[in-house]
Amino acid sequence: MFEIGHSLREARERQALGYPEIESATKIRAKYIRALEEEDFTAIPGDAYIRGFLRTYADYLGLDGDVYVDEYASRFLTSWRDEVPPRPERPRIRRRERLLERRAVLLVLVGIAAVTALVFAAWRFGGSSPSVPTLNTKQTKQQHSAAARRLVLHGVGRGTYVEVRRNGASGKLGLSGTVAAGETDTIPGSRFYLLVRSPAGLRVTLNGRAVALPAVHNLRVLVTPQRTRRLHG
Repeated sequence: MFEIGHSLREARERQALGYPEIESATKIRAKYIRALEEEDFTAIPGDAYIRGFLRTYADYLGLDGDVYVDEYASRFLTSWRDEVPPRPERPRIRRRERLLERRAVLLVLVGIAAVTALVFAAWRFGGSSPSVPTLNTKQTKQQHSAAARRLVLHGVGRGTYVEVRRNGASGKLGLSGTVAAGETDTIPGSRFYLLVRSPAGLRVTLNGRAVALPAVHNLRVLVTPQRTRRLHG
């Protein structure tokens, strides 16, 4: 056991680093950096942010971020399962995705039904060679495209802890927690920042295409339809 805050402060002072410099480099607000050094974890909004800030700050100081996260978990959480952030958002994410898919399918079915009715009416009242209306193919393609833009995470082996943010490292949090073996999570969008503790425990697809993850512990990548770019720091 060691004092998390004292160790962080000592490493910072030893390197003569100021809060503004650290805030600029890590994107962690100075008041949260002070809270980490004072072990005032109630000032930070939630365990997911505490663990993320701890890992990022410790790594920046040249320390082992996992050691600090594990020490925090052993002292301030009752079990590893308690360390996993609350997961109500994930069912909501899946329900929202299913709702979007159902709406897209419903719009397509309504369009087909309308065209069928027009064809039948033209055949009945307009003779044997009706002019068949054409489907709005552009709208249909847009509907299918909207339904296809999504990131799918599938746990394999022992699973792994994953943090997903939309657009970039400072973007909106879409998922934070352990993806267990056999579990699948779906997040709508096309550009994501991923923090993966153990890439071997995860299979990722974006818009139906497999995403290759380097076998690096605590991997940070930016995933887009064009490429997957590893991030450092």
